[in-house]
Amino acid sequence: MSTTSDGDKPRILVARKIFPEGLARLEPVFDIDYNEADAIDAPETLRRKLIGKAGAIVTGSETIDSAALAVAKDLKIVANMMVGFNNLNLKALSEAGVMATNTPDVLTETTADLAFGLLLSAARRMAESEHWLRAGQWQKWSLDQWMGNEVYGTTLGVLGMGRIGQAIARRALGFGMGILYYKRNRLPSSIEAQFQARYVEMHELLRTVDHLIIVVPYTPENHHLIGATELAMMKPTATLVNIARGGIVDDEALADALRNKVIAAAGLDVFEGEPRVHPELLRVPNVALTPHIGSASRATRYAMMHLAIDNLLAGLAGKTPPNLLNPAYRRFTASDQST
Repeated sequence: MSTTSDGDKPRILVARKIFPEGLARLEPVFDIDYNEADAIDAPETLRRKLIGKAGAIVTGSETIDSAALAVAKDLKIVANMMVGFNNLNLKALSEAGVMATNTPDVLTETTADLAFGLLLSAARRMAESEHWLRAGQWQKWSLDQWMGNEVYGTTLGVLGMGRIGQAIARRALGFGMGILYYKRNRLPSSIEAQFQARYVEMHELLRTVDHLIIVVPYTPENHHLIGATELAMMKPTATLVNIARGGIVDDEALADALRNKVIAAAGLDVFEGEPRVHPELLRVPNVALTPHIGSASRATRYAMMHLAIDNLLAGLAGKTPPNLLNPAYRRFTASDQST
């Protein structure tokens, strides 16, 4: 659906379906090219839609790269309706003088909730046992039936300790867990003290913890950060949870590790190449799977939408958006180049 063209209004693209309340904020201000069908556009279709647009609201399914920017000559801002931004080429956007924004903070607590839910589900074999129950196989109670691994009082490893990692750590304190973490830049001692968290190198983290939750951003350097070698370092009773991005974990290596009991269990909300899921992960029983629902509470998804709109409105009003990712874009604006 496209709104009626109005030459006095800036033209924008809303690349995926949003809630009616969001459209109601945008329609008085913009001429909108709106993907009401919520289809995922092929790259060439997306590029065509970007022609003549001053702004775009996108999700992780839309890649804004050099090829897209080559035709989107009028583009001023891309508002990503998610906290991650590996779908945006920030260098290319900056060099094109285009602002890029995301939606941090508003999904921190909801995503941390899901991470802990996946940890409990995987470690205590909730998903496995539910499938068994639904299949009509429960005939009696047995002392050794569906024994999982403890969560309370164990050691949690947080790979990445930003906003979401710290929210997970806060929950872990309530479970009496010891907290180890690794991230590229160590946290200040005051924050470590707040979460009773101890910094260790990655190899020690993998070898020591009972449960590992991954919350690092996806970058080329983090591609397959956790593969067969890293999984082999972990305890055979360990649980791995990935709520970060697909591609950080080598899904094929993880399926093999689960099948061969290299680790005990896993919980996954993200997958390499999603919505496709590696077929071997669908065959192993000791993994809890969710379809990228980390932020999927009603309040959080509305907050993400409204924050993306706030960013877009600010950028197209000549203001600095609340969540600007690439301040370097200013160096490449036409006004700067003309001075």
